[in-house]
Amino acid sequence: MSTTITHPRAYATVSGPHVTFVTLDGHAESIPAVPDEDVRHAIVRRATDEARRTGATVELITSGDRGDHRLLVAPDGHLTPLEPAEPVAGASTPTQTYGEEVSEQALQPTAPDTTDAAAAEPPARPSFLAPASDLATGATGWRRFAQRLGITIKPSAAERQRAEWTSVVSRQWAGCRTIAIANGKGGVGKTMTTAMLSAVYAREGGGNVLAWDNNDTRGTLGWRTEQGLYDTTLRDLLPEASHLLALDAGVSDITRFVHHQAADRYDVLRSNPELLANDQRIASAEFDLLMQVAARFYRLVLFDSGNDESAERWLRMVDNSYQLVIPTLATPESAESAALLLDALRGRDERSSLLADRAVVVVTQSEPSAAAAFRIADGFRDHVRAVQMIPFDPALKAGPLRFDALRRRTRDAWLGAAAAVAEAL
Repeated sequence: MSTTITHPRAYATVSGPHVTFVTLDGHAESIPAVPDEDVRHAIVRRATDEARRTGATVELITSGDRGDHRLLVAPDGHLTPLEPAEPVAGASTPTQTYGEEVSEQALQPTAPDTTDAAAAEPPARPSFLAPASDLATGATGWRRFAQRLGITIKPSAAERQRAEWTSVVSRQWAGCRTIAIANGKGGVGKTMTTAMLSAVYAREGGGNVLAWDNNDTRGTLGWRTEQGLYDTTLRDLLPEASHLLALDAGVSDITRFVHHQAADRYDVLRSNPELLANDQRIASAEFDLLMQVAARFYRLVLFDSGNDESAERWLRMVDNSYQLVIPTLATPESAESAALLLDALRGRDERSSLLADRAVVVVTQSEPSAAAAFRIADGFRDHVRAVQMIPFDPALKAGPLRFDALRRRTRDAWLGAAAAVAEAL
């Protein structure tokens, strides 16, 4: 026998003395423990408050350490146990009033009736393994909580999209992949884009991601990211490259020369913004040596390029990249600089032209209004493989770059941008 319930639902999950209660509005809250009180009484009391607040009977679904149960909780405190269990044998009444001792039997799982089990045909054994694609639903908020309770809820369109993007950015390739973030104009979001894409790939794909400040002229990636245990830069790594490439080098030896981002999980190879360009130029052979080290220790390298498109290290970056990302702000000057870079690459050689054709343009709103960003994005759509828009977010304008500091909408936009880039890797 089954029962169809149309009452609004509240949820509670029990883990030891800890109780999480989800209200009818989908808000999750903790129910504080009361000394010498059974947590089940606290749950029923909170559900009764919810019923009184709305003036309607509430269906309470509980799970966790005390089993899985369903109760109807009326505004006056009456409780009615519900299926999926058979009615508990020996229960004197199906209802109780709030304030009475909650029946121990009413809150215990009911054993199945096995009276005719011996005479029945043995059922086919079901598989306990769920398809991997069913696990990454991307559910959030009350949907995630309901799934943890074993309640299947169809994911929303946004959750399905987020799950698809996450699947793409978490891919693991055979061999190191490289991404160049380039625009000949300064202040257009190259460092921001490098940090945010690195964070997405490292958080979703399990680390081993390097953000490389490939800049002769005061690269600021080190200023906007965390410093590791050692105050080292790319210039310190160069003379030790041969040791890092030796057969007896350990996987942690690179730690002395890079700066790990604790929450976002990627590493930063810094330049020294305090030195003039003449003091930190990198020749082609030196770049190639550093690239060997990067490929030895990392699965993915993102280059935060400088503004000098004639520099040897800039040209070698282009020659060694699988994918080109061109960031621009929603301003005519930065967009024109991005377009000129695409034109120059298409005229350089066949490989550079292919990078330009397959490029991803990232348009970031520098102000809350989105009108200018839409116009610039539309102008690029017929000239590159993909265009992604990043909404205005104060956390991107200045200071440390932290993925968790962004608004949810902005995090989703960077996830979509990272997926667009990864599709061509």
